[in-house]
Amino acid sequence: MTALVFVDTDILLYARDASETVRQPIARQWLDGLWKDRSGRLSYQVLHEYYVTVTRKLRPGLSPEEAQADVRDLLTWRPTRMDAAMLEDAWWLEGRFLLSHWDALIVAAARALGCRRLLTEDLQHGQDLDGLLVVDPFDTAAQDTATT
Repeated sequence: MTALVFVDTDILLYARDASETVRQPIARQWLDGLWKDRSGRLSYQVLHEYYVTVTRKLRPGLSPEEAQADVRDLLTWRPTRMDAAMLEDAWWLEGRFLLSHWDALIVAAARALGCRRLLTEDLQHGQDLDGLLVVDPFDTAAQDTATT
């Protein structure tokens, strides 16, 4: 079975950002692989961040209708909702790994979903967060870690 991979907002945004001529094709390659093997996971936090950024900050961005269609597609990735246990885990992670609150929420969501990888450029590549490995997709080829 393919290991589950939690995708942070930045990867979704790079896949849509035409100004990112180097990162866009890499982000798309990762996302294509995750769609193909159905191993991508995310949280409602990621979906909210994606929607707001892609409709209000990205230039050129997406219309609300286009962004809503993206989010609806991503719902098949079984996003997790925040609950009390996840919030407690995030607070613990903040202290244990000295993470920002928002990053700790991402890590807690990935852990709650049973992911083995966290695809982000916001944390240190290769960092082991108690069994959750941080993968910077721009330091690692998609085929190197997508299935391990």
